[in-house]
Amino acid sequence: MKSSSCPQRSKVADNRILDLEKALLRKVGEAVTKFKMIREGDRVAVGVSGGKDSVTLLEALLALQRRAPIDFTVCAFTIEQGKFLAPIQPYGEWLLSRGIEWHCFTDPPSLRLIDEEPDHGCDLCSRFRRRAVYEVCKGLGVNVIALGHTADDFCETLLRNAMFTGALSSLPPITYSKNKDFRLIRPLVFTPETLTTAYAQMLGCPVIPCGCSQKTGTVRRSVRDFFAEMEQDHPNLKDSLLSAMGNVKLQRLLDSRYLDPDEGDDSEVVTTAGPFPILTTSS
Repeated sequence: MKSSSCPQRSKVADNRILDLEKALLRKVGEAVTKFKMIREGDRVAVGVSGGKDSVTLLEALLALQRRAPIDFTVCAFTIEQGKFLAPIQPYGEWLLSRGIEWHCFTDPPSLRLIDEEPDHGCDLCSRFRRRAVYEVCKGLGVNVIALGHTADDFCETLLRNAMFTGALSSLPPITYSKNKDFRLIRPLVFTPETLTTAYAQMLGCPVIPCGCSQKTGTVRRSVRDFFAEMEQDHPNLKDSLLSAMGNVKLQRLLDSRYLDPDEGDDSEVVTTAGPFPILTTSS
């Protein structure tokens, strides 16, 4: 006799997925709407790397596609650069079993880079990946490329650029490729990794780790560890940084291109628009 607890556990799991999906779609929908990321007739390609963030993004866009008042299509692609720590095929088979259009491409130049310069840095790897992504997407006939950077990535990039490159900048939520062949979007800008992790686990998809994520002793890893430690004492830190990126006060920075000495101080002006409450000094 089959245990009667199995259907019950399945129902609980289904309800949990629905709750997570509701929270996810609210954040992704807000980003897509706020920055006008997806438009009528777009063909969107999601770069899936075998990790939790990209599969969550893919599922979110497919769900939005079913609900959106506009028509657009979604497909997925993976580029093999020789960095996966396990075969990517089980991940692809899982996507195909769900009726998702998925394409996998091997990039020979990236494989040669590993052989010729095994200690190459993230910047060089990124340039190789960007070239490969544009080549693949041109062949797929898409005009929009969706990247899986989360709210955590936006906050960590802001800190990394400020502390190590001397620039007050982060990732753009929407931009274009150099020749404007593709619109590049990051719909997970308001979505924390805690949500993508929970959602991917509930989906039960296979996660294929990348060797880059295992690296230690890098600036990227140092910033991530620093941010995680700060969040233990300041749990709203991510929300504050995201709000700060949407609440720039140019008169209180040092860039002379935007600093007008004849203008009054705008420190009393409080902006309430944006995805999160703006935290002021008085609060």
